[in-house]
Amino acid sequence: MTASLDSLNSWYSDWKGLRVAVLGLGKTGFSVADTLTELGAEVLVLAESAESDLARLVPVIGATLYTGDLGSVPAELSAHNADLLIVSPGFRPDHPLVRWAAETHVPVWGDIELAWRVRDKVGTPAEWILVTGTNGKTTTTQLTASMIAAQGFKVAPCGNIGVPVLDAVRDPEGFDFFVVELSSFQLHYLAVQAGKTPLEPISAVCLNIADDHLDWHGGLQSYIAAKGFVYENVANACVYNKADVVTEEMVRAADVRDGARAIGFDLGVPGPSDVGVVEGILVDRAFHEDRHHSALELITVEDLAKRGLGAPHLVEDVLAASALARSVGITPESINTALSTFRADAHRVESILEAHGIHWIDDSKATNAHAARASLGAFGSVVWIVGGLLKGAHLDDLITDFAPRLRGVVLIGAERDELRDAFARHAPEVSLVEVTAAETGDVMPQAVELAAELAQEGDTVLLAPAAASMDQFVSYADRGTRFAAAVIEKWGGSASGLSGEHTAG
Repeated sequence: MTASLDSLNSWYSDWKGLRVAVLGLGKTGFSVADTLTELGAEVLVLAESAESDLARLVPVIGATLYTGDLGSVPAELSAHNADLLIVSPGFRPDHPLVRWAAETHVPVWGDIELAWRVRDKVGTPAEWILVTGTNGKTTTTQLTASMIAAQGFKVAPCGNIGVPVLDAVRDPEGFDFFVVELSSFQLHYLAVQAGKTPLEPISAVCLNIADDHLDWHGGLQSYIAAKGFVYENVANACVYNKADVVTEEMVRAADVRDGARAIGFDLGVPGPSDVGVVEGILVDRAFHEDRHHSALELITVEDLAKRGLGAPHLVEDVLAASALARSVGITPESINTALSTFRADAHRVESILEAHGIHWIDDSKATNAHAARASLGAFGSVVWIVGGLLKGAHLDDLITDFAPRLRGVVLIGAERDELRDAFARHAPEVSLVEVTAAETGDVMPQAVELAAELAQEGDTVLLAPAAASMDQFVSYADRGTRFAAAVIEKWGGSASGLSGEHTAG
């Protein structure tokens, strides 16, 4: 290596000769490897398994791939003599290779730190707006981006939402803003080395905090600490949830840049530095010249309801997104325009409801193993509804990897024999039941009944079939709609509250 890591703060720094080990080969890991090889670094990618398409591409981009057991340090990693380890989100801090890096004093980054350092590839770097929280991250990220776009700016929603930030950074078109969804895993690896984040976002929000990923973080306080890093170095606005005291405490503890403001949101009447609701109207009192005496109208709750955004948790997401958008100069008119056409993604990690401490999630759009892997990785203890047309695919690796977090499995679809055998081989200890209904209208009601019998408080019942739907349904959307209808039919009257999108972190 010809330069120290501290000096690598630009795409145009001297990255040549840097020896980097990349842990994980999903979308994020590949984006890291692809970026680093383009920069001239020597890259070794390590994964227990890899999709064939990505595995074929690794040598094409000029990196080396190791697949196999990562329970101990492979000889290939020792021989690589790495200057840096970049860890994909989801690998726990106590993973053997992460521990190895600490013991051998090899610095550890996540993909977000790399993206921040090389953000100047295409002209003037985009401003970063950060979004995190236990629930609602994806919707808030999409809402914020749509509001900014409505005023004519070029904006990319990216990060934990599914588009790696590095892909956005390297887009030759360039952007004015990135709205970056961050999981607690990504935030952890931003700060793991120095106890501080290198990012300097223009604005940020933590939507809410609930017990989540505590095994990964080692406890609630570590989880909260990781989430709190979202506010570090903020320039304009630290947006927080007035109904969640933890988020306000995060803002108070954050080391922000001069001039940054704390902006609260909730469903009540807003104070002079808040956004909120007055007589069914969403209003802004935070970014209004006469904020001590009046408020700016954004949109009515009634109008939001017409667009499928009237549920309380979605109104909160709209308020948070509006605060972020207003903090960078987006007008109320542009916000209203964006909301007039916005539609949340359906059937993609879509929260149906929470009843008796059990979350019911529709990810019917997960029609292959890769999509189901991403969905399963977002939750702790899962009752998994799986099956359909496998299209020649095998789920053995998926079952093996996620067996430890499965409370139970509900098999649906016409091709259950192969799945039943795979679970018997790789997860015989997991409780498994099957939907035997032959009529389309009976499949999901039976699946929901069986899942309810398996689930316990704190579990997630996840429809992530890892298979196509046409054996029993018209489409994945039909499958998801029927699932949601069956859940609401069973639990709608006794739900303890609706939750927002519950993606990783």
